[in-house]
Amino acid sequence: DIPLTVGKPVLVEEHGSLRQIELNPDPGSLVPWQVECMAAAMLGQDRRLYRNLIQSGSCDLSYELGDRARFRVNVFGQKGSLAVVMRKLPASVPTLSSLGLPKIFSDMAGETFGLVLVTGATGSGKSTSLAALVEAVNASRPVHILTLEDPVEFVHHHQKGLVNQRELGRDFDAFASGLRAALRQAPKVILVGEIRDRETMSIALEASETGHLVLGTLHTSDAAQTINRIIGMFEHSEERLIRGRLAESLKYVVSQRLVPQAGGGRVAALEILKNTIRTRELIHNGEDAENSFAQILEQSATYGMQTFDIHLAYLFEHNVIEEQMAMLHGSDKSKLGQMIDRIKSERGEKVTDIDNLELDLDYEKRSH
Repeated sequence: DIPLTVGKPVLVEEHGSLRQIELNPDPGSLVPWQVECMAAAMLGQDRRLYRNLIQSGSCDLSYELGDRARFRVNVFGQKGSLAVVMRKLPASVPTLSSLGLPKIFSDMAGETFGLVLVTGATGSGKSTSLAALVEAVNASRPVHILTLEDPVEFVHHHQKGLVNQRELGRDFDAFASGLRAALRQAPKVILVGEIRDRETMSIALEASETGHLVLGTLHTSDAAQTINRIIGMFEHSEERLIRGRLAESLKYVVSQRLVPQAGGGRVAALEILKNTIRTRELIHNGEDAENSFAQILEQSATYGMQTFDIHLAYLFEHNVIEEQMAMLHGSDKSKLGQMIDRIKSERGEKVTDIDNLELDLDYEKRSH
């Protein structure tokens, strides 16, 4: 990321930490007109972007430097001036293998219909994982793939598949209307950059029910919250119907968190929920004290499912991340701590700081 803001020099965020970069000539701390000029150069003559900036206070766009680099850009107002955040996009489209994603992602790419959701906070790598899924379909199946994005981040080239990429604001006006139009554009696979509201979710469910594979994102922290968020988008009177539709349409939920690696860089910790008979029953009936999504995830490793804590423990065991980072990003820190202690015991490492314990044989005598 390259943040440009008034009162600070040009910085770059690499692996989660900001640092200053050397420029020649060095502009020093940026002043308002410098940031405004840089923002204007990227906004160009696009009136829609200026309208969004004025009306909502921010706008999203993609920016290219010829064949050298592509950026996802957000321009926004702060304290009476403009600020810009540029995120450099990889020159090549990632693949499942280059990202080191589990084999179950290949199963997702092989689905012919249904709903696959990738969730997580902003900046957790959702777009990158979805791009790899689209590329896997593109490389292996002769089908029409249609993407709805805000903005287009990874440019897919036609392989076995045919890929049409549409950008919010430039090619369609809202995700709901773009998705409704997609049903008349004969795709077999539809990527929805973000499912933000009830209308978009309703059309996504309809598309998945009518023979389309729908890939989408939600800003939710884990699989259970994802299910509950979807159901919460609809009226209480519709809950039973939506639970039934979701139980039939949903194929997978993947939740992501980026964790700093031991040797630098970051790695994605994944929670993966697959729709099995147990999962469908739980979506239909809801969670209770005896049945929860967490229990299904913990007990269904044979189906490729895992909790965040299971994956974090795996990453710690293989020396990808340190114990402190694992605990910081865990969901159930008690269970995760037990898993890490078990790993450390198998390695012959200490699991407690308490040393030199001795049995006091004279304690009973003294107590009398």
